[in-house]
Amino acid sequence: INIFFSRSHLLTGVGSKGIIPMNARDLEEALEMGMDWSLREGYIWAEDKEHCEEYGRMLQADPTKVSARAKKRGLPQLGTLGAGNHYAEIQVVDEIYNKQAARKMGIDEPGQVCVMIHCGSRGLGHQVATDALVEMERAMKRDDIKVNDRQLACARINSQEGQNYLKAMAAAANYAWVNRSSMTFLCRQAFAKIFDSTPDDLDMHMIYDVSHNIAKIEQHLVDGRPKTLMMHRKGATRAFPPNHPLIPVDYQLTGQPVLIGGTMGTCSYVLTGTEKGMSRTFGTTCHGAGRARSRANSRRNFNYQEVLDRLKEKGIEIRVASPKLVMEEAPNSYKDVTDVVNTCHGAGISQKCIKLRPIAVIKG
Repeated sequence: INIFFSRSHLLTGVGSKGIIPMNARDLEEALEMGMDWSLREGYIWAEDKEHCEEYGRMLQADPTKVSARAKKRGLPQLGTLGAGNHYAEIQVVDEIYNKQAARKMGIDEPGQVCVMIHCGSRGLGHQVATDALVEMERAMKRDDIKVNDRQLACARINSQEGQNYLKAMAAAANYAWVNRSSMTFLCRQAFAKIFDSTPDDLDMHMIYDVSHNIAKIEQHLVDGRPKTLMMHRKGATRAFPPNHPLIPVDYQLTGQPVLIGGTMGTCSYVLTGTEKGMSRTFGTTCHGAGRARSRANSRRNFNYQEVLDRLKEKGIEIRVASPKLVMEEAPNSYKDVTDVVNTCHGAGISQKCIKLRPIAVIKG
């Protein structure tokens, strides 16, 4: 595990810089091409694109709508986790609830090892949102749109500001897919070195890559009629059912895999999408446990060493960017992910497939 930490190069923390080489031209192409750029550069397998929401590329992305400051922040950060609740975990399959669906994902039995990566578009995406807030505040004054919180700043979809944001956000989404695929490459290389093998021989196939903070145009039934909607999933995950045209051939019979991250001391889940979820929640389910305490509250109430000791008792190795993050990300800072998953399963908007427990955690 220590060798994995040192060789995977998944750098953490605010402003951390990666080892994947990228110049300004590469960045422009990655913002436009998404995982097609990663495939061209040799960082992913062709099948990885098939196992990715939107096949790893938002076609409406326009790099010219991304500010120079956003690009400057994103340029050195490719292949990094970043800060906050972002992580890479080595996990072990603990339970299998749906053997047929799990087998389609390459999971045959408890004890198999997986790697789960949670991260996004880093400083580039943060800056895209910050830039859009300024534009949208002006648009709100012009169009007499009133909200209770500045963070809810918005613009009409077909306004210039709305279109500018959607094109920049799509470019940031493409960057996020390139970032995660770069980290997948680094993890595969690290495991190959550790076991003196190849990623292919180690069966390091990607199960799925799905977003939980993105807006997209989708077709859904409303009152029994098909409608074109702007679906904004914030802290929520797409969960399309079996036979949906936008999920891979491999998962047509099982439904789309849904990745649900827990906490570094508990467990995570893989679910699958359902028809009921499609009709009740526009093909959407939860994306994780969700915080039960604020970061400040966690720092006041949890002890750094006690959190580490509890993780060690459970056999979990951890590497973090700063001591305060251990307290902020303590398992008790979050709701019980099993309760959240059971609620979604019970409501029928997604179905339990696999439970995973962490054995090693790299935290941002």
